[in-house]
Amino acid sequence: MFTGIIEAVGTVRRLEERGGDIRLHIASGKLDLSDVKLGDSIATNGVCLTAVELPGDGYVADVSKESIRRTALSQLSAGSPVNLEKAMQPTSRFGGHIVSGHVDGVGKIIEIKPSGRSVIYRVEAPAELARYIAEKGSITVDGVSLTINAVEGSIFSLNIVPHTAQETTIANYRTGSRVNLEVDIIARYLERLLSGGDVESAEPVADTKAAEMTESFLAENGFMRRR
Repeated sequence: MFTGIIEAVGTVRRLEERGGDIRLHIASGKLDLSDVKLGDSIATNGVCLTAVELPGDGYVADVSKESIRRTALSQLSAGSPVNLEKAMQPTSRFGGHIVSGHVDGVGKIIEIKPSGRSVIYRVEAPAELARYIAEKGSITVDGVSLTINAVEGSIFSLNIVPHTAQETTIANYRTGSRVNLEVDIIARYLERLLSGGDVESAEPVADTKAAEMTESFLAENGFMRRR
């Protein structure tokens, strides 16, 4: 489990093809690896990867065919910067939102424009993710926990302040850049609740108890405050 608060920007040392998979060698930069053991998880551009080697100044992880297919890690090359976050501990400060490191889809940067000292990025998400994206909700972009400023269909806007740009890879984005997206996990669980657990459809099911869900029910189960 992660929070989406990036701890360091690392660099891809090299990529090795291994039977269709990729072995990724990462220089971890200022990321403290003193408490990391073999088998621990490190979010790499938002993708939860397992450290299989720890050479001292970085880590090595295997990227499966599934991860290659479903994420933007296939775009990486030697020298590429990557956002890094170690798995959170029970005593960690929870500064972002709940992030699993399981990428839901790949988005595309379609516009970048300055706004005062900040920069507005407009991102096009896959159409199937649009229903999970809400104004002022949370989303993870390449592992960074961000607040959604506005939504137009499957396009959402992000306001990136100077500190976030300096401490992540976001300043390197250009129009057309592909980015890993993870939607808010709470939105996914709510959809499952509202569907009544129907395996054929994610849409609310008629004539079921779940379809009659009320604000009172959501409040009783901790999803919203009572008015």
